[in-house]
Amino acid sequence: MSESALAPTTSIAPARVTIWTSIVAMMRWSLASIGAMLPLIVVIQAVLAAGLVIGFGFLIPDITSETALFLSSGVPTVLLLVIGLVIVPQGVSRARMSGALDYQRALPVARPVLLIVDLAVWALIALPGVAVGLFVAWLRYDLTFAFDVILLVVASLLVTTMATAVGYAIAVSLPPTLAQLVTQVLVFFVMLFSPITFPARQLPAWFQSLHDVLPIQAAGDLMRAGIASDDYAFSGWDLVTLTLWTAVGLLITVRALMRRR
Repeated sequence: MSESALAPTTSIAPARVTIWTSIVAMMRWSLASIGAMLPLIVVIQAVLAAGLVIGFGFLIPDITSETALFLSSGVPTVLLLVIGLVIVPQGVSRARMSGALDYQRALPVARPVLLIVDLAVWALIALPGVAVGLFVAWLRYDLTFAFDVILLVVASLLVTTMATAVGYAIAVSLPPTLAQLVTQVLVFFVMLFSPITFPARQLPAWFQSLHDVLPIQAAGDLMRAGIASDDYAFSGWDLVTLTLWTAVGLLITVRALMRRR
């Protein structure tokens, strides 16, 4: 009998990497890369939420309960948009400049996992700030919220996904320096020139028309309907607008991540 016949026929198959395994591994990497800054970022988000609720209230003389409710129910949207449209693309831009993003793309994981991980990590970081903002509003203005839990969960996921997808698209489509500049402008646009913490009727007519097609007002209206369902409602156009912007952001991002370099 030949030696080949006596040789063992078993072979070691390579371990199969599942999507879930990839997501968990990349999430651990993402959290580790933030490192000691993670608690500080959570605290800053909470302070920002409280500051928006209290600080914007100082700008409104003799603020009424109705105005306070509109302001306070818009703060969670501001936090989610700032994280998705500003913090995420700035982090991705830095990763592009350092080469970390190219290294991640070379790993044996599906490219969309990179977007999913960033979305999940930053959504978890935003949650404490959202809760703090509403708690401070309750203390400061003695408000009563009427939560539509299902709508609030759906709205939070949709707004977070939209903002992260669009922010990621900005980061992977523009040169890193330009992307960071654009996100810095977006901070002021979201906070000061978007009808989230104040009614759209206070803007010029042309600015109102602009916000009819941008996703920012739609995000605010949908979140507000989930936080104060007895006082505010959302329209079907809000869902359509957010869905379209989410789809565009995801399409641009996935195509950029899948592109060979």
